[in-house]
Amino acid sequence: MDIPYIRGRVALQAHVGVPDGTVEEEYARDGFSGRYAHLYRREAPVEWSRIEGPLRPRAYDLNRLDAPSGGGDLLAARRRVLGNADVALHTATLSAPMPYLFRNADGDEVLFIHEGAGRIETDFGPLTYEPGDYLLVPRGTTYRLAPTSPTRFLTVEAFSEVRFPDRGMLGQHALFDPAVLRVPTPDGESTLEPDARGEFELRVLRRGEVTRVFYPKCPLNTVGWKGTLTVTQLNVRDIRPVLSDRYHLPPSAHSTFVMRNAVLCTFLPRPLENGDPRAMKVPFYHSNIDFDEVIFYHRGQFFSREGISAGMLTLHPQGIHHGPQPAALGRTANVTHTDEVAVMLDTKNPLDASPDAERVERADYWKSWSPR
Repeated sequence: MDIPYIRGRVALQAHVGVPDGTVEEEYARDGFSGRYAHLYRREAPVEWSRIEGPLRPRAYDLNRLDAPSGGGDLLAARRRVLGNADVALHTATLSAPMPYLFRNADGDEVLFIHEGAGRIETDFGPLTYEPGDYLLVPRGTTYRLAPTSPTRFLTVEAFSEVRFPDRGMLGQHALFDPAVLRVPTPDGESTLEPDARGEFELRVLRRGEVTRVFYPKCPLNTVGWKGTLTVTQLNVRDIRPVLSDRYHLPPSAHSTFVMRNAVLCTFLPRPLENGDPRAMKVPFYHSNIDFDEVIFYHRGQFFSREGISAGMLTLHPQGIHHGPQPAALGRTANVTHTDEVAVMLDTKNPLDASPDAERVERADYWKSWSPR
């Protein structure tokens, strides 16, 4: 049995009624679902004056990554941003339909459409996509993206099966009803044209290497399918976030997909904690003990962060604190709702940044917590 000890000045209800002159820090295992301690400090643990060494909060302006000139070449356009042995996060922009088919034999993929529209053609049939769509593509599925407008998207590549989380006592229709999920129907031919030799090309990624396979006819030739494994589409507008009027819920309450050693969450517009004037409206200070935390900012007003705009990505690694920045705290008094859409990837194993990410890092991001 885990018995909570109480020593000194504390708030009996976490995140509500923090004692005057203190700030609350949550020190917790297993992504806020394991053993914990709430520490009440005189000063915020992020009021540092200097950080020397590699461990610091980081921000990457993915808007500054050059768009490819090749138009529809997915493998040329994909730029790895962060990764470890469990997941890799890529960004890409396509301005034309792919001239070949693609199959990832290394992992499942979750594509998040940040900008643009078009169609994804798959072994199971096509789907049209738009901003805010998640496209879950199981490992080994052949697919092709055919943008109708320049399409910018994130890809979370998971080297394990990606699933929807167990909703437990919330019930099977929260945070979205499974009826809102869309799956493809085989209806008509692929728009892929043969190459100059009259062949259709498939590129297969396995163990980081690409094998090129050529066919005399387009291999997207399914006329029917049945089963429980397929490409799945979910738009953020169909997610109804769980909330509490009197208590700030942890990020795990907003989980959308789970995979080995990682979870993908969606932060959406919602009412804030307006039912108790003592309740926190912004995330509490916390030290990442078991997870690296990555957030991609899709659209809206990111009031808990200063200097962050749509298309940027932050990394808060294990072992160092983070939480609301001073400017964000000053904006919360009269705010009643959030107006943001963001995607969070939490990973149990540390993430490594790629050279492309380091090239677009905002090097002074760690200073945004320092008192002015």
